[in-house]
Amino acid sequence: MTEPLPVVRLKNAWHSTHPWIFQRLVEKPAQRPKPGSIVEVVGVDGAWIGRGFYNGHSRIALRMLERDPDVAVDGGWFVRKIGEAVRLRREILKLDEVSNAWRVVHSEGDGISGLVVDRYDDLLVVEFFSAGAWRHRAVIFDALREHFPGCRFHSFADEHVQKQESFDYKDTQGTAPAIVTEHGLRFRADPAGAHKTGFFADQRENREWLSRQCAGKRVLDLCCNTGGFGVYAAARGASEVVGIDIDAAVIEIAKENAYLNAALIGGRKPRFVQADIFPWLRDAGNNGERFDVVILDPAKMTRDREQVINALKKYLDMNKLALGVVKPGGLFATFSCTGLVSEDQFLDMLRRAAFYAGRTVQVLKVAGAGPDHPWLAQVPESRYLKAVFCRVLD
Repeated sequence: MTEPLPVVRLKNAWHSTHPWIFQRLVEKPAQRPKPGSIVEVVGVDGAWIGRGFYNGHSRIALRMLERDPDVAVDGGWFVRKIGEAVRLRREILKLDEVSNAWRVVHSEGDGISGLVVDRYDDLLVVEFFSAGAWRHRAVIFDALREHFPGCRFHSFADEHVQKQESFDYKDTQGTAPAIVTEHGLRFRADPAGAHKTGFFADQRENREWLSRQCAGKRVLDLCCNTGGFGVYAAARGASEVVGIDIDAAVIEIAKENAYLNAALIGGRKPRFVQADIFPWLRDAGNNGERFDVVILDPAKMTRDREQVINALKKYLDMNKLALGVVKPGGLFATFSCTGLVSEDQFLDMLRRAAFYAGRTVQVLKVAGAGPDHPWLAQVPESRYLKAVFCRVLD
């Protein structure tokens, strides 16, 4: 017989459908389950609420997974959840027709809190954000193999996550990169050598839309990472593309990505430069450099709520400088992947950056991550990417 699950009781009445329940709202069990264990959750009155991951060491004590008392959270549950996520991408979104690089599981958006899985051809990159997802990694890998027979895995968890969630996990070592296709372009996805999970599949629709505005234009790709926007622009007929990033390793990958698309790019090969964008932009502005299209896509600024104001100041400084090198009538695409910065805060920052730069900004489109990054209406935290496409009028 299966042993009964540990029971965790809440201190207060609970009527929310948000999957996170914080430590201050949870009674400490007499015998603490190990971080990431699956538990039964009951209300202050003893009524059953659901099943979820428990972590007595984390600020998020409970991550709710299942609210049907007749459904066990076991290996079959993970297979079904991951199967639902795969069907969304393949049968409804039909992403295989566009790319072999897409997000397979988007944490709460797909009902498995703290788990992110990205697919890059035969390579699945698995990132753990919760002790619960990490503790059940073997069954998760087995479930993924059912839907991607013969796949390879690269798995990891950021150090700050391991500290917050109280688990130890060493990254997969020596994972060979994959070559992916997206809207007819090819890219190297390298989880061992690039940022995040190795490629930014969340920007797929944004890259495609913006690249269609770049024919014959002079394009500047700031914080270019592995060159996604810049390579797209060159392949779609940009007259010149300059990419800037401070990280030498991703600049090398960006150059390789340009080479992979040489047949589409022709003689319009992007120029990728390792540099800090702040002094580079100041020098470019002082020298009168102007571009028809400017893209600004920096890395996440903070994971700490206490640092959101400082993050907004950094966004303000870099957006103000970037606006200074856009030609009158040119396009400016600016992004934030800092989940703690809201869309309203980001738009307000852009308003202030335009004011300080002395530019008039006409917003054409506000977007986010692709539809393979779904978010639940009651969990806005999953909606992390902000994308604003503008015209700079004067």
